[in-house]
Amino acid sequence: MPGIAVMTDSNSGIMPGEGERYGIHILPMPVIIDGKTYFEGIDITADEFYRKQASGSVITTSQPSPGDVAAMWDRLLMTCDEVVFIPMSSGLSNTCQTALLLAEDEPYQGRVFVVDNHRISVTQAASVLDAKALAEEGKSGREIKEILEQEAMDATIYIAVDTLEYLKKGGRITPAAAALGTVLKLKPVLTIQGDKLDSHAKARGMKSAFQVMLKALKSDIGTRLCPLKEKGVLKVGIANTMMDEKKLDAFKAELHENFPDMDLAYFPLTMSIGTHVGPGGIGIGAFRSRTKE
Repeated sequence: MPGIAVMTDSNSGIMPGEGERYGIHILPMPVIIDGKTYFEGIDITADEFYRKQASGSVITTSQPSPGDVAAMWDRLLMTCDEVVFIPMSSGLSNTCQTALLLAEDEPYQGRVFVVDNHRISVTQAASVLDAKALAEEGKSGREIKEILEQEAMDATIYIAVDTLEYLKKGGRITPAAAALGTVLKLKPVLTIQGDKLDSHAKARGMKSAFQVMLKALKSDIGTRLCPLKEKGVLKVGIANTMMDEKKLDAFKAELHENFPDMDLAYFPLTMSIGTHVGPGGIGIGAFRSRTKE
């Protein structure tokens, strides 16, 4: 048996069809559109999702069913000794807590290790790739879980939202605040520091919002994340919901110009995030990493 299987969900930005490339296993996240359940990267593409969103479809998110989680564990344990499962942050979804409870029962106890290291998107993907690297070093599932949870806060994320419409639909801002913000061309800048999605600042236009994010990221890297940068184990990352490729390339180039001595990682923001952010969203962050991916 090959030892340890590393598993995550598509909130990492890694789609089911890409799992083989990384040597990991991807649980697709469900998204409910006009009452029908789709699975990210399986029976709906990002383009189809944003077309439906733009057309006014009613979209909500959901966690994977315990049955789907257990079914993947069962398949993996047929050929592996242990499974390390890294779902999205427990502070942003109940997926992690459900999996932790499920892993306490037979036949999973002592064989499935659920990691709650408070990550999503690029930072979650980094943890998944770190888990793969640690497994290749000979670490056990329990050791990998302990290491990743100890390093949980070695990351930071900032997200700029281009449209207020979907934050309004999700109840995160009031209709009045959305209307005023739209008139003033205000773009919220949100942050994830562990479990919670919080407001960080507001800016006029996406270019100004990106500058706000860069300033915040520089501050984090220059303070609490500075020891990791000095050790050469810190990367920067960028992620987005649907936007023009030239605009995305410009954001990537500006991020690289501001951090020329650091590796840059890219993964898309997923449909679960896109449901609340809408198209045109951009996120940047920094995180500990053991890999060159």
